[in-house]
Amino acid sequence: MTANTPITGGMGAAAAPHARDLSLDRTRTFLTILVLIHHSVIPYTHFGHTDPKSWLGFDCIVLATDSFFMAMFFMLSGLFLWPSLEHRPVLGTFARDRLLRLGLPFIIAAVTIIPIAYYALALQQEPGMRFDQFWWNMVTVGPWPSGPLWFLWVLLIFSLLGGLAYRISPHALDPLNRLSEIGYQRPWVFIVATFVITAVLYVPLRVYYTPNHWFADGPFAVQASRVLLYTAYFFIGAGIGAAHPEKGVLGAGGRLASEWWLLALLALVPYLAMWGFIIVKREVLGNPDDLPMWYEIGYGLAFAAFSITVIFAILAFFLRFKRSGWSILDPLQHDAYGIFLVHYAWMLWLQYWLFKADMPAIAKAAIVFVMGLLLSWGTTVALRRVPYAYKVL
Repeated sequence: MTANTPITGGMGAAAAPHARDLSLDRTRTFLTILVLIHHSVIPYTHFGHTDPKSWLGFDCIVLATDSFFMAMFFMLSGLFLWPSLEHRPVLGTFARDRLLRLGLPFIIAAVTIIPIAYYALALQQEPGMRFDQFWWNMVTVGPWPSGPLWFLWVLLIFSLLGGLAYRISPHALDPLNRLSEIGYQRPWVFIVATFVITAVLYVPLRVYYTPNHWFADGPFAVQASRVLLYTAYFFIGAGIGAAHPEKGVLGAGGRLASEWWLLALLALVPYLAMWGFIIVKREVLGNPDDLPMWYEIGYGLAFAAFSITVIFAILAFFLRFKRSGWSILDPLQHDAYGIFLVHYAWMLWLQYWLFKADMPAIAKAAIVFVMGLLLSWGTTVALRRVPYAYKVL
């Protein structure tokens, strides 16, 4: 497993490789595309349904993506944490780099991109509202949501905690790394162990907080039930990359790549189970606000199982088929982080402009996705030409 480009836009970097393996680069770019698809279709779901048009197929997409892609981003971001720390002998250097690549974009976006994005939603409720009024009310009174950019400040905290753990003991993640090495030949051992870890950390918080509760203070927000789940995935990724990752579960010569199709099929079982729980909730339980404990435990276990199987199915697929040559994902590779940062504003405004258009939900979502991707890509290219911006983006 070698790569010399950042995971999620410079959130961790490996040493220069002897042979380039593009699978992880392309996995990261693929996930960025999934984020854009997710935000393109949400208004046109029966669940979200903030637009007059909807399509049930979009509910299927959102249920799948919401159940794994942010956890996978954390896992990929953790992969090169230990190698990155090895090349930064002073913890302050690492912390300064993380603050530049994660903290600074979050702060800037929280007072620019996010208010611009949510102003589109505000205009649907109050068409005459001025932007300056909306901006001032958001940052002084609230609520002050951060949209998908909550990921940045949470990742910053995880990275700094990881840096501190490395300084205390570079061998802190050795147990996870040894488990990863077992996964080189026996990937199912690693996958089952990861499922157990994530389920133990996720299900109790889901039962206690429910899935809809967020810890929030201004733009600093994170879903309460998933905070330990994301922590686990980040440090599982760090454990895989802690030592000799080429001999671990994501090693290019390991058995995981050949198991991609089996993992993809297996992921359908917990995915269908989640739909089963949703049907029970709506048709049997009457869609109550407070769900019984057995429901939350069952759904939580299905969620954890789907998350781990689909994550490793995607990783296995890219290890098997996308390690060399050219891919349609390659042109976006260096701009993926910038696209992630700016896309939300474009998405919400495109949805606002299409709100009254009499066209099918599929057509609206397709326009939002294609135009949102192109506009976000163009914005990123333009921003990278600003002096010193390339160091962040």
